[in-house]
Amino acid sequence: MGKAYIVESVIGVIALNDEGSILVYARSPESVDDTVEYLLNIERGESTPQHSEVLGKLKELGVANVVVESLATAKIASAHGLTPEVVPGGAVFVKARDSIQELAVKVGFVDSPEKFFDKLHEIMLEYTRRKLRREAQKRDLLAVQAIRAIDDIDKTINLYVARLREWYSIHFPELDELVKEHPEYAKLVYELGDRSNYTVENLVKLGYGREKAEKLADAARSSIGADLSDFDMNYIKVLAGIILDLYRLRDTLDEYIDAVMKEVAPNIAALVGPKLGARLLSLAGGLEKLAKLPASTIQVLGAEKALFRALRTGGKPPKHGVIFQHPHIHKSPRWQRGKIARALAAKLSIAAKVDYFSGRLVGDKLVKEFEERVEEIKKLYPKPPPRKEEEKKPKPPHKFKKKGGR
Repeated sequence: MGKAYIVESVIGVIALNDEGSILVYARSPESVDDTVEYLLNIERGESTPQHSEVLGKLKELGVANVVVESLATAKIASAHGLTPEVVPGGAVFVKARDSIQELAVKVGFVDSPEKFFDKLHEIMLEYTRRKLRREAQKRDLLAVQAIRAIDDIDKTINLYVARLREWYSIHFPELDELVKEHPEYAKLVYELGDRSNYTVENLVKLGYGREKAEKLADAARSSIGADLSDFDMNYIKVLAGIILDLYRLRDTLDEYIDAVMKEVAPNIAALVGPKLGARLLSLAGGLEKLAKLPASTIQVLGAEKALFRALRTGGKPPKHGVIFQHPHIHKSPRWQRGKIARALAAKLSIAAKVDYFSGRLVGDKLVKEFEERVEEIKKLYPKPPPRKEEEKKPKPPHKFKKKGGR
């Protein structure tokens, strides 16, 4: 007997001959839930009872060769003792899918094409819900949302602090130069408010040294700022309080990211830290996608604009993306950064794959190997490479402009 074409569809697994006639058919489960699980198994490349039934009957009919659309189905066919051939989008498959509603009526899946589409709609709704539910249950997405929330908080804090400094400078402009740290500035405004409260005693209570306290108190006494009423000052203090609350929220999210990253991606967290690890997950779109990326792509995650600009203009491509935040890269000399970034990306690629596929703890080993490679790079390249002498291009002839005259 000739070869058979294995079609996997919502109505079940069908074996067709070269003319598209049905040889064997195994119906998909009766209930919607079971049908959705059957479709998810096919998507994952797993064998189903329908595969076993169809392939077993084909062997009884004397069919030795089957044509399939994917490598996963080819492995299932091989496991049943048949010789598979992979032909994605073959003519027989396309014809069967184009007339799937007629096939559904022919094999008794439904009574009419209209009922088939009603049934298909119901199955696809549940299928979509199940997929969304599974995606939402991924813990790595929680770390992604948390790190994005921190980025949003940082932007908000920067906006609010700029407004607070400008607003409070109407009353005490000298403080803007004396206190550079934003949390410290907001705390002083919130705790003391009016500059008359900037006494050495009050400042020492807030944790300042005697010398710094005297400096701030002197500046407050000789300030050229305008006097404000308690009514006006209270609203400035409200803004300062909101900024301090945002800093506390940021610290809370930091702790949350630490906990989640140690649970879902311990090897990545050990290698680059929870924050940078979560940022990599955010850029990749999750742990699964990061695990499937090559090291060369991980190296430039976050530098996509620079990469595509280099490809478009023929300039130098970026040597690193967001992994530049790693101390071994940004603290190293410029000529060593590319090599260290490449080594780190290679270890990150391994860490992501282990975290996603096995969950074994190999972080300490990867950190040790990476640090050894960094030391090797620093010994091999202690000095910057000599600059290549650019070929002197002939200057274009000078064009004299005609001077206009009367």
